[in-house]
Amino acid sequence: MITTEVADRVYRLGHAFVSCYLVEEDGRLLLVDAGLPAMWPQLAGALREHGRRPQDIAALVLTHAHFDHTGVAARVQAELGLPVWAHPDDFALAEHPYRYAHENPRALYPIRHPRAVRILAAMARAGALRVPGVSGLRALPPTGALDLPGSPVVVPTPGHTYGHCALHLPGRDTVLSGDALVTLDPYTAVPGPQIVAGAATADSEQALASLDALAATGASTVLPGHGEPWTAGVQRAVEEARARGAH
Repeated sequence: MITTEVADRVYRLGHAFVSCYLVEEDGRLLLVDAGLPAMWPQLAGALREHGRRPQDIAALVLTHAHFDHTGVAARVQAELGLPVWAHPDDFALAEHPYRYAHENPRALYPIRHPRAVRILAAMARAGALRVPGVSGLRALPPTGALDLPGSPVVVPTPGHTYGHCALHLPGRDTVLSGDALVTLDPYTAVPGPQIVAGAATADSEQALASLDALAATGASTVLPGHGEPWTAGVQRAVEEARARGAH
């Protein structure tokens, strides 16, 4: 199996410690995040697995525009003609996915956290060092539901990037948290609910404050960009992330 159903008609594609999601409704699909370049054949396989065609994907929504979430964005836009949505504050980052703000020097993390080396190496093998930029994006609204499969509600969660947004699926009791809250930090290899390390987070204080917006969804299931799905409720995940703090 290429995908795993991790919530009601929400399917996870995982590769190189990065997760993307397909949300299905009435035969139409929404792709949330675009992983790394090596995700392309997995996406094709996922469509075959579910008896769908590329034309059945309505859109790609980016929770944010870091390189490990935009890997196939330019390709689905160019080859499949899909609209790509993101927050306007991440448009420039989408065009230049390696020019991202971060609080802490990245070079020290593999030294301080050697267990993370295998994660970063897997990401590199999956194309993390050759992600093309993508432009011509559609702007996510500040709040409210999108007219896309699953009727996702935009939840602004800035901090990891300045335009980071989670997506809440109220009818499915699920929130796709992107990297606003993860259950595995690629830079430290530490598991459990947390914000991402300052090696890749623009403003950790703001990221911690944005956890309030995730908690307000009241979702039972949290689907992060890194790590396993969390099914013990978003409130508990947020409490654990706050307790862990910035790192």
